[in-house]
Amino acid sequence: QVQLVESGGGLVQPGGSLRLSCAASGSILSIYAMSWYRQAPGKQLELVAAITSSTNYITSSTNYADSVKGRFTISKANAKNTVYLQMNSLKSEDTAVYSCNVVGNFPWGARFEKWGQGTQVTVSS
Repeated sequence: QVQLVESGGGLVQPGGSLRLSCAASGSILSIYAMSWYRQAPGKQLELVAAITSSTNYITSSTNYADSVKGRFTISKANAKNTVYLQMNSLKSEDTAVYSCNVVGNFPWGARFEKWGQGTQVTVSS
């Protein structure tokens, strides 16, 4: 099994910053991609940012939603199987529940996809 533990959400004023963390643990051989999604009340789930791991043939890459480009940065610590989302210049429209998603392989080769429990980010004065 794979477990994800998220942290870092909270209340912040507009223009402020927060950093989210998501640590994966358990039966993990390798991780292919780690992503952050968010869902605001009454809105659809939205991919915020994603980062893929490098392989012998492909270098690591990142992808961002247009609404967060230049403000959010996704990064990962491979040794810790942890992904971070640094959020700067936060706006009220960034208010949502943020969840991490991890795709990887079990030691026996099967692929897994795991979601975190979600962490609330509220941007308000």
